[in-house]
Amino acid sequence: MNRTALPLAAGLMLAACTMAPAYERPAPPIPAMLPTGEAYAPAQVGVQPGLAWGQVVSDPALRTVIERALANNRDLRAALANIMSARAQYRVQRAAQLPTLTGDARANVTRQNDSYSADIGISAFEIDLFGRVRSLSEAALENYLATQEGARAPRIALIAETATAYATLAADRGLLDLSRQTLANAERSLKLTQSLNGAGLSGKLDVFQAQTIVEQAASDVAVNVTQVAQDRNALDLLVGAPIEEALLPTSLDGLIAGIARVPAGLSSDMLLQRPDILQAEHQLKAANANIGAARAAMFPKISLTSAIGIASSALSSLFTGDAFTWSASPSATMPIFGGPARGNLDYSKAQRDLALAQYEKAIQTAFREVADALARDGTIDAQQAAQRRLVAASQRAYDLSEQRYRSGIDTFLNTLVNQRALYSAERTAIATHLALASNRLLLYRVIAADQ
Repeated sequence: MNRTALPLAAGLMLAACTMAPAYERPAPPIPAMLPTGEAYAPAQVGVQPGLAWGQVVSDPALRTVIERALANNRDLRAALANIMSARAQYRVQRAAQLPTLTGDARANVTRQNDSYSADIGISAFEIDLFGRVRSLSEAALENYLATQEGARAPRIALIAETATAYATLAADRGLLDLSRQTLANAERSLKLTQSLNGAGLSGKLDVFQAQTIVEQAASDVAVNVTQVAQDRNALDLLVGAPIEEALLPTSLDGLIAGIARVPAGLSSDMLLQRPDILQAEHQLKAANANIGAARAAMFPKISLTSAIGIASSALSSLFTGDAFTWSASPSATMPIFGGPARGNLDYSKAQRDLALAQYEKAIQTAFREVADALARDGTIDAQQAAQRRLVAASQRAYDLSEQRYRSGIDTFLNTLVNQRALYSAERTAIATHLALASNRLLLYRVIAADQ
C-alpha cells in the first residue's frame, strides 16, 4: 500500500510549479492627482474611498426606500446569482487539483466460476507537473473574485439610482406644485384683465395675452402630472415593490438636507479601489493565469490510475489477507505533430492583452467620471446662489409690473413678460436643486464605493 501511495505523493509534490507569467499591476494610465482649477473645489487631504451609503443619506424615508431596493431589486438578485455560479465553477476547477477516490464492488456468479471483488482507487488523476491544472484553478478563482467585485458595482449603482429617482420625483412634484400655483395666479390675472376690458380700461389684446400664460401653465400641469406618475413607476421598479405615499418625498429642499456631500481627496490612486476596476484587474489576472495553462498544455500530460482492493473466487474468503490486490498505471500523452496547443497559447496571450486594455480603459473612464463630478460639485453652489437671486429679482419685477398695470401706468405686456420670466426662473431653480442632489449621489457612486 505504501508503494502505491508513493507515485501519487511524488506527483502531488511536483505539482507546485506554474508556467504563468509573474503578475505585476500595470501603472495607471492617468495623472497621479485629480484635476484642479477654477471649476474644482479645494480637495481634502487624506480622504479614503469606502464611504458607506448610510453616511451619505440621512433622510429617514429615503433610507427606508433604499433598504427595500437592496432587498427586492431583481437586477441585484441576478448579480448575486452570478456570484454563486462563479463560486461553484471555481470549486469544480479547484477539485481537479486533488485526486478523486472511487469505490467499486462486483460479483460475477456463473455455473463454472464465481468471482468477487471490492476496491477503492484513483481514476486518471492528472499529476500536474507543469502547473496546467493549477493555472486553470487560479484563473477560475480570479474569475470568481471578478464576479464578486462586479456584484458590488450594481449594488452601488442601485443605491445611487434609487436615491436619484427619489430626488427626481421630489423635483417633479415641485414643478407640479409650481405649475398649479402659476395657473392659479394666471387665472386671477386673466379675470382682472377681463374686468378691465369690460370696463373699457384695457383692450382685447391684454385679455388674449393673459390667456397665453393660463394655457401654458395648464399644459405644464398636465405634463407634470404625467411625469410624477412615471417617476413613481420608475421608483417602484427600482425598489421591486410599490412605495406607499408616506415614504414619498415632500420637498426637494428638505431632501437635499438629508444627502451629504461626499469628500474628495487629491490622489487618483483611490480609483483603483472602485469595484469595476478591481473586477477588470481580476479578469486580467485570470487571463494571465490562462497563459500558464496554455504553456503547460504543450508539455506531456501525465495521469495516474491506481487501485487497492480485494478479490477472491469465494465470497467467504474475500476479506482474508490473501485476497489483497493493488495496481498502479501511470500514463503520459503529448502531441507530436499538429494539435491546437500553439494556437491556444497565442489566443491566451491575445486575451491577456485584451484584458489589459479593458483594465486601463476602466481606470481612464473612472478618472473622467470623477473629474466631471468634481467639476460640477465645484460650481453648483455658485449657480444655485445665483439662481435664487434671479428668482427673487424676477419676483420683485413681476410684483412691480402688476402694480403698475393695476394703476394704469403700464401695459399688460410688461406684466406678462415679467410673469413668464418669474415662471422660468422658478423652474430653473428647481432643476438646479435637482442637479445638486444628483451630483452628490453621483460623487458617492464614482468615489465613495461601499466596502
